[in-house]
Amino acid sequence: MSDPRGALDAQEVDPVRRTLPVADGPAVKRQAGALLRQYRRELGTVVGLHAVAALAGLAAPFVVGRLVDDITRGTDLATVDRLVGALAVAIVVQTGLVWAARRSSFRLGERVFAQLREQFMTRVMALPLSVVERAGTGDLVARTTNDVEALSHVVRFGIPSIFVAVVTLAITGVAAVVTGGWVALPILVGVPIMWLSTRRYLRFAPAGYLRERATYAVLNGVVTETAEGARTIDALGLNGIRRGRVDAALRRSFAAELYTLGLRMRWFPQVEFAYLFPVAVTLAWGGWLVSQGRASVGVVTAVALYVQQLSAPLDDLLMWLDEVQVGATSLARVIGVADVPPDRSATGDEPADSHLRVDEVRYAYRSGRDVLGGISLDVRPGERLAIVGPSGAGKSTLGRLMAGVDGPREGRVDVGGVRLVDLTLESLRGEVALVTQEHHVFVGTLADNLRLARPEASDAALREALEAVDAWGWASGLPLGLATAVGSGGHRLTEPQSQQLALARLVLADPHTLVLDEATSLLDPRAARHLERSLAAVVTGRTVVAIAHRLHTAHDADRVCVVDGGLVTEIGPHHDLIEADGAYAALWRSWRDEAPVG
Repeated sequence: MSDPRGALDAQEVDPVRRTLPVADGPAVKRQAGALLRQYRRELGTVVGLHAVAALAGLAAPFVVGRLVDDITRGTDLATVDRLVGALAVAIVVQTGLVWAARRSSFRLGERVFAQLREQFMTRVMALPLSVVERAGTGDLVARTTNDVEALSHVVRFGIPSIFVAVVTLAITGVAAVVTGGWVALPILVGVPIMWLSTRRYLRFAPAGYLRERATYAVLNGVVTETAEGARTIDALGLNGIRRGRVDAALRRSFAAELYTLGLRMRWFPQVEFAYLFPVAVTLAWGGWLVSQGRASVGVVTAVALYVQQLSAPLDDLLMWLDEVQVGATSLARVIGVADVPPDRSATGDEPADSHLRVDEVRYAYRSGRDVLGGISLDVRPGERLAIVGPSGAGKSTLGRLMAGVDGPREGRVDVGGVRLVDLTLESLRGEVALVTQEHHVFVGTLADNLRLARPEASDAALREALEAVDAWGWASGLPLGLATAVGSGGHRLTEPQSQQLALARLVLADPHTLVLDEATSLLDPRAARHLERSLAAVVTGRTVVAIAHRLHTAHDADRVCVVDGGLVTEIGPHHDLIEADGAYAALWRSWRDEAPVG
């Protein structure tokens, strides 16, 4: 059995994107210990019920042993009837106790899992946006689906089953010793086999399961990105490349699963032998003791049944031990989200005004490869600045810095003399807000979606926001108006309507500076033009930084900033740049010739 830490290093899965941390072993143990302490009273009830149920389960081997001895010595029918009646009562009592114990266990499991799930969602929602985007969708989706599901399975069913197995093993083992003394000695025969095989398995299983979970994250990411970009992939003829990436991710996931399957295939037969072998030894050993007159047939029968009765809880315990490895790995990934450091440390300073400045800003996604090479901008309050340039020039990166999503590697971006990264997120969003071409309609009513930006907003304020972005016409026509359920399973909004909803949230948030990163690029030109005209009335008096995909946005701006190769190559009013006949004039002529008419 080879060590997976070389060939199966989880970091090899995707070293660029795998940025969300995984909690280490001590952290997982602390979390588990904290949960045990928090629910120690409920846990005591569960253990107590299982103990009583296990005690009731000891009656059957004892009664059978008594029957064997009594029949061997000779007894009457009435004695047999009494013993059989006692056995029937014990079985009924045990059944009721097991039901109550399992119900208590499941209730405890549900409470623990609900707490873990709520903690996880709270931590995810608090993650810095920059960290989430660098990690990619795959890792986060895998943690919120595969890992949470695996953890749910272990908490709801595994932990109760482990309690049942441990308590039953302890009580049954003690009963076998008390009943037969030396007859129960073969119980120890399987311990060395079980100990060595399980220890070897646990040496390699955690790393193997960690690798397996990491490959799920990559596979989720590749499949999700391929599905979301299907039209672009078809248009550019990238089907073969994307299929190759999906196949490669599947192969890595298959190899990781095959490795953990191999661990189980080598471990299970050994433990099966370890807890069945003692039964045979008990019968042989007990037979010899009977032949020597040191034990009765009834005692040997009872002990053999006790030893055989150990097989079921041992089987459950070892099966769930394997599942616990998966659950522990998932728990490490779930609670590891809390280890993400904050991307900003608020100083408490308040901006003196709404003046936005960018001073010698440099930024790199990879060390040594700047995508912005020293940009400076002075955006006057109330100004409308358009940022244009070819694809990959750094426009969106600059917009993210100007919105405070990321901090620069060098230089500073500040508003009112305070760096954006020195503001709390709540304060930042009151100063500057970013709207991208990506948008989301949450499950809930239309009003709920709008109030995400301002929870206390009245229906009248919601209507004003929708009117500001020319969305009230279709919103008022919905079956229940603002109370209409939208999102998954509700009324389906079109792409233009979804973008208008996102812009209406922006109006409700009411920041003094707006950074629009191609916010209308997914609309058809006529709808985009109409929406931008409506938005113009709303943004009067605000600073607007528009990262423009369609150059009519630049035509309406006070100034146009041309970014190319991570540098500002031109800046000035639209007409001045056209007369200068430089890079912007060439972009304008190219866009005007290609722009659809109508």
